[in-house]
Amino acid sequence: MIIVLSLAAALWAIGWANGASRNTRAAMVAVLMVAVIVVHLILPDEHPIRQNTGHEAALWIFIIVAGFIIWGYSSLLSRMRSRVQDGEDRAAQPPPHSGPFSDTELDRYARHIVLREIGGAGQKALKDASVLVIGAGGLGAPALQYLAAAGVGTIGVIDDDVVENSNLQRQVIHTVAGIGMAKVQSAADAMTALNPNITVRPYHRRLTPDIATDLIVDYDLVLDGSDNFDTRYLVNGVCAKAGLPLISAALTQWEGQISLYDPANGTPCYQCIFPQRPDPTLVPSCAEGGVLGPLPGVLGAMMAVEAVKAITSAGEGLRGRLLIYDALYGETRTIVAKPRAGCPICG
Repeated sequence: MIIVLSLAAALWAIGWANGASRNTRAAMVAVLMVAVIVVHLILPDEHPIRQNTGHEAALWIFIIVAGFIIWGYSSLLSRMRSRVQDGEDRAAQPPPHSGPFSDTELDRYARHIVLREIGGAGQKALKDASVLVIGAGGLGAPALQYLAAAGVGTIGVIDDDVVENSNLQRQVIHTVAGIGMAKVQSAADAMTALNPNITVRPYHRRLTPDIATDLIVDYDLVLDGSDNFDTRYLVNGVCAKAGLPLISAALTQWEGQISLYDPANGTPCYQCIFPQRPDPTLVPSCAEGGVLGPLPGVLGAMMAVEAVKAITSAGEGLRGRLLIYDALYGETRTIVAKPRAGCPICG
């Protein structure tokens, strides 16, 4: 019995060391337990393997059943907590600003209004729009600032992280005074200080499958500035299913990329372009590979530009095009992207 439990602990530790999710690690252990049960059912009673692994299959069947009961109970509690927290978040949100523009707003947005591609109608569309930003870090920081400054009426931001000193080299919405504060609250304070005529909805939590759909469908447009592929694939799947346009950007070291994914209107989705996550050694994190401080500002500002264009129907957006910016050599390339046949999300 000790041998099996030791193997289970080793599998769990290996999965954890390789970044496997909790469910994946649990599945690995469950496969081991099933294998032990099969061995007990096949081999004779006095076989050494059975003697060293608990003698009876009933013991392991009981352990698996108990494990499933505990896992199910834990999952149910997690979903209930998520729904309660989501309800509290919604109840705590102030009502969106509505109605005609004040004189102060007209003066603030005058440079937009005189642009023929935006005008008064476009600025009103921005005021009536709701945008959700995933992440209040390097990409989210400038995107949130420019969305607030542009007068987007309702801006949601979700992030479970807190401000750290190492963030301040590039996450310009945060300050030294905000170190230790939830990033979403730090960002919300900065946005409302910049423009009190908008409504900011901060969600200090991780975006998980349990809450993703309920949260995302409350918005007209989503900007994904997350730093991991699990979140990117999750956001893409929910947006594609809900028919919502998604502006997604990513960066590493000196290079960044951005596109607008809107399969409901004929574009590829994110997973069409990136069907599999790359090898981690090819895409190091900011902590591992470093990142140029102003680079997130460039890409985050591009995200805000594409958002304003999408909301006001101005110009030609990045639908069906992937823009790649190489800051080290000052080069910009655009790649035409088409839907991929057989894509599990939108194919």
